[in-house]
Amino acid sequence: MHYQAINNPKVSREERLSALKAEATEKPGLVKTTGEINNHIHTIYSFSPYTPSMAALKARDAGLEAAGSVDHDSLAAAEEMLSAGASLGIGACVGFEVRVSFTQGPDGPSPFTQRKINNPDSAGILYMTVQGIPRPCFAAVQEFLLPIRAERVLRIQAMTEAANALLIEKGFDEIDFGHEVRDASQYAEGGAITERHLLAAVAGKILQRYGKGSPLVQGLNTTLGIAPGPKIGASLADPENPHYPYDLLGVLKSALLPRIFIQPQEKECIPAQTVVDFARSIGAIPAYAYLGDVGESPTGDKQAERFEDSYLEALFEALARIGYQGITYMPPRNTPEQLQRVRALCTAWGFMEISGVDINSSRQSFTCPEVVSPPFRHLVDTTWALIAHERLGSVDPRWGLFSSENPLAGESLASRLEIYAAAGRALDRHHPEAAAINIVENLRQGRFVYGKG
Repeated sequence: MHYQAINNPKVSREERLSALKAEATEKPGLVKTTGEINNHIHTIYSFSPYTPSMAALKARDAGLEAAGSVDHDSLAAAEEMLSAGASLGIGACVGFEVRVSFTQGPDGPSPFTQRKINNPDSAGILYMTVQGIPRPCFAAVQEFLLPIRAERVLRIQAMTEAANALLIEKGFDEIDFGHEVRDASQYAEGGAITERHLLAAVAGKILQRYGKGSPLVQGLNTTLGIAPGPKIGASLADPENPHYPYDLLGVLKSALLPRIFIQPQEKECIPAQTVVDFARSIGAIPAYAYLGDVGESPTGDKQAERFEDSYLEALFEALARIGYQGITYMPPRNTPEQLQRVRALCTAWGFMEISGVDINSSRQSFTCPEVVSPPFRHLVDTTWALIAHERLGSVDPRWGLFSSENPLAGESLASRLEIYAAAGRALDRHHPEAAAINIVENLRQGRFVYGKG
């Protein structure tokens, strides 16, 4: 009963959190903590099967010590995510993901304008995150993102018209944008409308015509010219597949989206410098999302393709000059050689390393065992540093990890990360705000150094 309310997007945030608190009281976590973390969980406020409360619960039940919400063009999940983490006794942090124009560098036109950087759909446009947002700044972030969300809606609406032209030509019913795309999202509650919302509506029309199973696989091929690979084809041929809608959506993202995609303009993908400057002005951490050349896609929605690896050194130099402070990456999605190179460049340019595996499908696991392996265990420490940055900066902006007014600003980044990781672990996970006040006072008096004192 509690699960239904916890993951119900149609009830209020307060109702979900109340149900979560009851679930946590009646059924405390039974899974042994693995020490793992995930800072990049999408929720219903962009596209995901999970409310923030359910995302936190799934994270705890998977054994994670900490989890973070990151939605596209939205921070609407943040309050609920932090409250859910406190109810469950796990660390929690928040951020958002946004696409930005990289056509201008600090000194003029960018050399990356015609390159696909980390975005499979567009050249000169990259994905970035803004992490560790202090709680007093949530409203300012949503106001900053509002025009971006609005521009994206207009583009998705135009793409819906393109999709309808294709569907009608092939004998499918057309999509009602207002009912089947906009109302199926959380746009009215501050969320974003993404390409996945449109593709979910397309998937609904395909399912309406063919149902689940082999007829759908055959229909994709004969009607739309889409031939799923053997693995995903077998999944779609199984009517009992519990992940059916998400598997179908993944196929459509890879094979159908390019036919209807409309390139975003700069009103939607605003300059990278603008987002970096805004993030730093509120004490948040602007981070570049490393993709790397893709071989086989773990989620089935990306094709093998080359991205930023061939010019990574020049790219990191440009990121540093613009003012990025972090690099976020996903250990399961890259080779050891790729990640070793990224880590070396992070050290060279003074970037904080932030990790998390984006989750937007029921098929994806919340676990990430790679982060507790020796090469990546430091990513657990940086997660606790990120949580401490967010909490301490909410008490006093001067205690943000990168604040020029931070009394520890003279320390190396490695030293600050060590101090903040200890501070993050010292937080009372059920009452982190109160604990943060005490930690800030200890830091002010020099009593909290490298976790001792």
